[in-house]
Amino acid sequence: MNNTLYHISRIISAVLYPMFIPTYGILIYFLSLRSLITYPTPLIWIGVVGTLIFTCLLPLSVILVMIHRGNLTDIYIRVAKQRTMPYIYSTICYGFWAYFCSQVMHLPRFIVLTAIGTTVVLLIVLLINRTWKISAHLTALGGLFGAMMSFSLSTGISATPALIGCSITALLLMFARVYDESHTPLQVVCGYLLGTLATFLPNLVAETVI
Repeated sequence: MNNTLYHISRIISAVLYPMFIPTYGILIYFLSLRSLITYPTPLIWIGVVGTLIFTCLLPLSVILVMIHRGNLTDIYIRVAKQRTMPYIYSTICYGFWAYFCSQVMHLPRFIVLTAIGTTVVLLIVLLINRTWKISAHLTALGGLFGAMMSFSLSTGISATPALIGCSITALLLMFARVYDESHTPLQVVCGYLLGTLATFLPNLVAETVI
């Protein structure tokens, strides 16, 4: 295995660690629409920091504690059978994030539905991983892609540049996860599709029915 490509793939996997993606997404939302959003700046940062705490710091702290105790081998949880408890804790944290988005921040419906979809997909990935190691990295990034599509559907504002950027990023991440032999091509593609559907379909249904 080429050392340079291997290190690049590791860097890509680290930067696009699944628990970072919701914070990236909320930052993109707030910063790209700063002129259109009526939230005061302190409230915006409460939203960003709250997302970081519920979707990254809390679940990641559990993973680090479990690594310290010897329950997990590494931060990426490469052994599929070790993923059950971290995923359960993460699902609980993401559930609180959805509540935070809805009841504390009163964010737009598409963000709340995206948060709910992300919480549900964690349970789905947990069940799948009992028999097959679907990519959590690509599921998370697919969730961001679906959220961008939901944003465009909900607001009528084109998200084409962001969708293209996310697609290119997804291809790089797919390469990284396959190249370092963490997943097969099918596992990364299925992860991306699952994440996209989990965050886009609830919004599609809401916009169609309501």
